[in-house]
Amino acid sequence: MSGGKEQDNWRDTILAGLANYIDAGSIVAGSAALALWQETYHLSNDFVGLIAAFGPNAIGAGVGAFVGGWLCDKLGRKKIYQWDMLIYAAGMSMLVFAVAPWMIVAGFLVVGLAVGADIPASWSLIAEQAPDDRRGKHSGVAQGLWYLGPVVVLLMSLALTSLGVLGARIVFAHLVVIALGLTLLRSRMKESERWVEAQKSEAAPPPLSSLFKGRYLASILGLAGMYGFWNLWAGTNGFFFPYILRTVGAATQAQSVAIQAISFFVAMLSVYFVFMKLSDKVNQRTLFIISALIQVVGMALLAVFPLTIPVALVHVFLLQFGGGFGAQSFFQLWSSEQFPTALRATAQGLCFAIVRIALGVFSFFVPMLNATGFTNLAWILTGFLVISGLIGALWAPRNEGKSLEQLEAERRANA
Repeated sequence: MSGGKEQDNWRDTILAGLANYIDAGSIVAGSAALALWQETYHLSNDFVGLIAAFGPNAIGAGVGAFVGGWLCDKLGRKKIYQWDMLIYAAGMSMLVFAVAPWMIVAGFLVVGLAVGADIPASWSLIAEQAPDDRRGKHSGVAQGLWYLGPVVVLLMSLALTSLGVLGARIVFAHLVVIALGLTLLRSRMKESERWVEAQKSEAAPPPLSSLFKGRYLASILGLAGMYGFWNLWAGTNGFFFPYILRTVGAATQAQSVAIQAISFFVAMLSVYFVFMKLSDKVNQRTLFIISALIQVVGMALLAVFPLTIPVALVHVFLLQFGGGFGAQSFFQLWSSEQFPTALRATAQGLCFAIVRIALGVFSFFVPMLNATGFTNLAWILTGFLVISGLIGALWAPRNEGKSLEQLEAERRANA
């Protein structure tokens, strides 16, 4: 099947891409709520760290992605991306009505598992339904929604700050409503034609063990390394960014939220004007390298120069602009292109699991890194971005404009 002459199905792309909205929205909403719950229930820092490690930002999502990806290839994309939203809504509802610490733990774990399962199903569907010459453009929609989630959650949290824990419950409730709405709307979507054709094929599907051999293994290592080190930067930056805001004088909650919301908006503009416009047309490796260099420079500014308002603003702009068409966007695109349809979601789930579980384990050491001092941590984060950039520059494929079938034929010919 070749989708090069097909029309763009933006409705299904958006419905599938909203997985990214609820993923990022869950992470930001959970981060804000944990601070309130810690005060309300007198939770220890270790307990809060444990919740965060097993939630939608780390281990829970990783496990959900691996299991959900495997089921997605076995049962179909539609069954997973439709029903996992009900599981997500159930987990979020526990957070909405949480009255004890165990409900918080259970809710975050369920949400993490559901978010993780939805990612490979949604990303596979987007890639398989998009026209061949606009696959990057459709993938970019999902990335734009990833950045939109935190903006909405941040603005809602700011508006509801005076309500305390009740405000956090309302933020969670809006995610429940979106999940239930997605369940209804996704029920009208069709199954991926490429997956259906793969099931009808007389050729035996490649065994799961083939992912750990040859070019498939090289792709998994390249993807996990490129995105994994970038994600270590992103996860650690969550501890880092509040310090920057306090230091440059953004003392009020409103100023802090405004700067963060603007930074995500810059990333959304980068996704639209750079990644969605160019990723299907230009050398993808070159585009990735440019992004990596921009982010390395942006991070190194804080290690080299005194932290002033101009330096901080340039830092934020470079990181978010470069990030919009960088590691995360290409991770979604390349992870859907490097594997055959019968193993696509499984491979994506495996890559995503490696990255998120690694972040979950690493998160236990972030407070210690944070204690080493501002400059040292800035250099460590710059190093993460350098490693990510080098891996991507050495491994990055050239897939622009090619059908998924053409890419698989080339892999078989070069095997």
